[in-house]
Amino acid sequence: MSRPATASTAPKRWGLLALFVAAVLGGGMVIGINNPPGDWYAGLQKPWFTPPGILFPIAWTVLYILIAVAGWRVVRAGLKGALALWLVQMALNFSWSPTFFGAHLIGWGLAIILAMLAMILLFIAKTWRTERTAALLFLPYAAWVAFASLLNGSIALAN
Repeated sequence: MSRPATASTAPKRWGLLALFVAAVLGGGMVIGINNPPGDWYAGLQKPWFTPPGILFPIAWTVLYILIAVAGWRVVRAGLKGALALWLVQMALNFSWSPTFFGAHLIGWGLAIILAMLAMILLFIAKTWRTERTAALLFLPYAAWVAFASLLNGSIALAN
């Protein structure tokens, strides 16, 4: 349970949230800009359920904000085990685009995204009783990454 904010702790608390959002959203944007799908991805065989490209930046913007808030909440709650899982999933998240789109390593991308999904699910399980809001914030992320794993796997099989 969090303590009520005092006049001296409120700016620090909200500043930390802003830092989390800036780091996660900014990091995701930089990685996305530097690893666009491009012609290589356009030339791949993709399954019928591949969403239109415009959906990805919209979905990831929302998801990155949810991920940042969840990370901020576990830091504020002092949940070191949950924070470790959060950091691992974030490292995996930020490594997927350079691996898949940048290096064109579809199979390694699949391995990364499956490991990321496992870390997301472990984070949800770890925070479910102690920081339910953080766990709930990760549910849309888990659903999206499960779908993206299916998409990545289908692309790997077709190519």
